[in-house]
Amino acid sequence: MADRPAEPILHVDLDAFYASVETHKDPSLQGKPVVVGGTGSRGVVMSASYEAREVGIRSAMPAVRARRLCPEAVFVPPDFESYRAYSNRFREILLSTTPLVEPIALDEAFLDVGGAVRLFGEPELIGERIRAQVHADLGITCSVGVAPSKFVAKLASTRAKPDGLLVVRTGEVHRFLDPLPVDALWGAGEKTTETMRRLGVRTVGELAGLPGSILSRVVGEAQARHLLELSRGEDDRPVVPYETPKSVSHEETFGHDLDDDVHILREVLGLARRVGARLRQDGYVARTVVLKVRLANFSTLTRSRTLAAPTDVAADLYEVAADLYRALPGARRRIRLLGVQATGLVPAGAEQMALLRGSRWGDVERVIDRIDRRFGKDSTMPAVLLPEDRPPP
Repeated sequence: MADRPAEPILHVDLDAFYASVETHKDPSLQGKPVVVGGTGSRGVVMSASYEAREVGIRSAMPAVRARRLCPEAVFVPPDFESYRAYSNRFREILLSTTPLVEPIALDEAFLDVGGAVRLFGEPELIGERIRAQVHADLGITCSVGVAPSKFVAKLASTRAKPDGLLVVRTGEVHRFLDPLPVDALWGAGEKTTETMRRLGVRTVGELAGLPGSILSRVVGEAQARHLLELSRGEDDRPVVPYETPKSVSHEETFGHDLDDDVHILREVLGLARRVGARLRQDGYVARTVVLKVRLANFSTLTRSRTLAAPTDVAADLYEVAADLYRALPGARRRIRLLGVQATGLVPAGAEQMALLRGSRWGDVERVIDRIDRRFGKDSTMPAVLLPEDRPPP
């Protein structure tokens, strides 16, 4: 297309998303170090406001360490329903600009605006328009990278944070990439970065100058080709408007170790219900159930089983997850984290209906979904999931 801009790719990323949503919901938190997650003694940080980041708090950091770094930090529990609502509105804003939107997570997406310039102007103007609309409609900020490719646009948005926009012109890609550290490249983890350091390679520019034969000997041919292409700014992947999600999962870290099977299976049921509800909400059924168990010594066990027929029914998910738990080796395990994941997703209706028993449970669970939508989350639940300290009616 003759009038297609040279830098048609945008990467839009909401700034400190979870923490920003909490601050918008409660303006008294504005300007304070806000941490989402880590409300229990063993939790981890899920998101931190920029005020919290200034003192070194980062995502995935243990809550105990975060509290030591910043005793005055405000810790709030995650509110995933709010995050999904903000994310849906964010997606609507992006789709009002172009249908070529590739969601990466709740808070970020790639856009190809090559076909939108006649309506909205050059990509840089489109990026500014999106930033203004996100702030006006959601009350939070985002950062935008504009570039010839997805890889460079993603790096540009990172360097524009918070609340900024950075354009990397086609002729400026090497000047932008060369001084960056090697770990800025997708696929360059700690091990690869350490290998590069032993070769005397610390920047992307130094990596781009390495002969492919040398790099292949230390990281393998496929990885060498991938790293060299990225280091030279070569990334021709298109923006894919929609991809079926790979999985739906929920997990919970407990304030104290669980060692009672009845209590543990009760938690597994609760997780299975959340996964099932999310599958039905998003319109998918799952072929495989995965159980994740983290023990008190931090070792992690995962077990999976593929179903005879895909399902979105929590009763089916629980039955499999419970069987997987009972088959774990050892006895009297002390568990600090449990997770249930549904994978192998296909659109609901694309496969034959599950067994009649599952169908009946599915009818019950869809009624529960409607009750929860009308009266609030967990308005109806199995009696076994009622709080143990609930007073009698």
